[in-house]
Amino acid sequence: MDTKVLVTGANGQLGKTIEELFAKNNLGVDFTFVSKTEFDIRDLEKVSSFFEKNEFDFCINCAAYTNVEQAEKTPEIAYKVNAEGAKNLALACKNNDVVLIHISTDYVFDGEKTTPYTVKDKTNPINEYGKSKLLGEEHIQSILSKYFIVRTSWLYSKKYGRNFYKTILALAEEKDELSITTDQLGCPTDTESLARFVVGLIAEKSKAFSIQHFSDDEVMTWYDFARKILSENDLINKVNLVKTSNYVTFAQRPRYSVIKTGG
Repeated sequence: MDTKVLVTGANGQLGKTIEELFAKNNLGVDFTFVSKTEFDIRDLEKVSSFFEKNEFDFCINCAAYTNVEQAEKTPEIAYKVNAEGAKNLALACKNNDVVLIHISTDYVFDGEKTTPYTVKDKTNPINEYGKSKLLGEEHIQSILSKYFIVRTSWLYSKKYGRNFYKTILALAEEKDELSITTDQLGCPTDTESLARFVVGLIAEKSKAFSIQHFSDDEVMTWYDFARKILSENDLINKVNLVKTSNYVTFAQRPRYSVIKTGG
């Protein structure tokens, strides 16, 4: 019998990547993909009803509120999705004996370290987005014993969603010069890599329930990443790339977001 997997946030960059790579597979895994319009994780009653009417072995939660700037201005929206939504899924998973795989973030840390963050490091988010994601983690841990919380860093897709990779390509078509910050260090992570890691947890029937860190492991600044993007797309000679340390945002952001892959 196939392993049945629910994927929430199916229209996001990670959800779409999982669908592209694994919707048709020979892993013995049967995926059901649901978007926000079909399955709003903020609504406990509807979430509970959906789980009761369907049978799943795993739920991959790709649904999240990721607008870091807006989360500072209207934090209640971020908390409703990232914290209460995660709690609702955890409750439904517990009541229906489903393993929850929840995608979290490097932003649960303050960025004050100078060596890669491990799962044993103390969390200390410095913005509302990070705080909402951490609260979601805490809800899951308090409710479930069978879960994987997968923290990732600087997630991007070359095909789907709004992200730094696609923004740089778009700006390169419009402008002759781009000023990119060198203030932050992280590990840009392709959704394809993360999708393979997450589905791998299911395919190998892992019982090592825990918090996991996953990234593509190459440490760089946003400037370095922009340079790599332009190089990959033969645009490096088309645009003048300028380093800047004057990256002003409404939300505080961790200066060091490097995470060490592992559990």
